[in-house]
Amino acid sequence: MSTRAGGVSDGVFASLNLGSAVGDDPSAVVENRRRYAAALGGTPVFLRQVHGVRALRLPIADPNDAVPEADACWTTAPGVACVIQVADCLPVLFAAPEGRGVAAAHAGWRGLSAGVLEATAKALCEATGCTAVELEAWLGPCIGPRQFEVGADVLAGFDIAPGSPHPRFVPQAAGKWLADLAGLARDRLAAFGVRRIEGGTWCTVEESSRFFSFRRDRPLHGNSGRMAAAIWIERG
Repeated sequence: MSTRAGGVSDGVFASLNLGSAVGDDPSAVVENRRRYAAALGGTPVFLRQVHGVRALRLPIADPNDAVPEADACWTTAPGVACVIQVADCLPVLFAAPEGRGVAAAHAGWRGLSAGVLEATAKALCEATGCTAVELEAWLGPCIGPRQFEVGADVLAGFDIAPGSPHPRFVPQAAGKWLADLAGLARDRLAAFGVRRIEGGTWCTVEESSRFFSFRRDRPLHGNSGRMAAAIWIERG
């Protein structure tokens, strides 16, 4: 998981912004991605994320599809790094047993409620011949439960009536709730059968010196940088 540190970008994008479509200097992003790739044990594959549920197999079959549209990816090939970009949404990394496969998913509330984690876990299990209980999942930094204020549309996305009590939604002012994104992800993973789940304890909004945050930075700067989480199978 990258942080803000270690890159060459300036201003709101300082310093290791990995997002190529946020308004940063393109040459700075190229250098930042080069540094990120050099730090990994595999070749990173970046996606065009759209808050959907598509789980793409890597390496990409079509070499002309340089930036494929998907919100999750998986691989059984050593040396290929599954990468998810975030700036408040939750990155989730998966590992099958014995290094047989890995996967990564982009879980904002829309993708999470639509089933992106289940789709990713299912694809990885089918590809590696394992069950959900054998998977390991790691939750990265995201907007935390003290900062993620949402409206009734988010509750509706999870089939929760506004007046119904729910452990992941704390009522605030009229028509507003504080949502626990990482907690919701844990619930979805557990319901699917994943038992070994770690992480999800860092807040991108509150840890401003460490993480980019779109919700925190957009009001002042119009946008925010992007971090990335990656997982890969080491080459033998």
